[in-house]
Amino acid sequence: MQTVQTVEELKSWVREVKNSGQTIGLVPTMGFLHEGHLSLVEKAKLENDKVLMSIFVNPAQFGPNEDFDRYPRDMERDQQLAASAGTDVIFAPSVAEMYPRESQISISVGAQANVLCGAKRPGHFDGVLKVVTKLFHLSEADRAYFGKKDAQQLAIIESLVEDYNFPLVIRRGETVREADGLAKSSRNVYLSEAERREAPHLHRALQLGKNLVLEGKNPLPEMDAYLNKHVSGKIDYIELHDYPTLTKEIEEEAILALAVQFEKARLIDNVIINLKGN
Repeated sequence: MQTVQTVEELKSWVREVKNSGQTIGLVPTMGFLHEGHLSLVEKAKLENDKVLMSIFVNPAQFGPNEDFDRYPRDMERDQQLAASAGTDVIFAPSVAEMYPRESQISISVGAQANVLCGAKRPGHFDGVLKVVTKLFHLSEADRAYFGKKDAQQLAIIESLVEDYNFPLVIRRGETVREADGLAKSSRNVYLSEAERREAPHLHRALQLGKNLVLEGKNPLPEMDAYLNKHVSGKIDYIELHDYPTLTKEIEEEAILALAVQFEKARLIDNVIINLKGN
């Protein structure tokens, strides 16, 4: 496995791969890898000739009071984990390499950004689309891999690719969880011991809510009561929407999602519900 840090190095590798008729699977990350990221690499490895992972903490998707400077980083560890999962190349650019000048063109997300995390983080998903657009072009990937844990992000990126005819396929990866149900996240390291014991209740609340949805009931009041009883963190939101449109008019699939703010970590989780019970 090799690590490249410049756009020119990446483009040289991409040309070599494409000229040999091989396919590229892209796994975009912000680093501090965990099993969720590695499961995406393994999926990409099965479906492509080469796997490219990007590791870039993207300042464009962080607000002024968010944790950009505190976001965990450990490149040496990430390189070891990425190699063990079968990554061929890591693209790890600096901020100056990715954004050499102030952008004159912006991409703005529509109504899909007005709910869930997007409602509390204005501009966040615009920043996500900014970086993935650059990565899609630079990598010339045939497929790109994103986890369902960040389900709103996934839905928005799928809309970008469909609406603007990007020549690649978005592949969904299942949420990877700890044995007690907590969704794997780079931010879990910020939880105190007491908060870590409470955190699995997020997933349990979602399972409670899923059962209520399948029974035709409104899950939000019971989920709110459950979380207030079992976690010390502040509930940011509990919401139910259609998936992937994120509208209130639910058709075949729904997303039940929540966010809880602990002292130093904001955790999100969700469950996608097939209303036919599958």
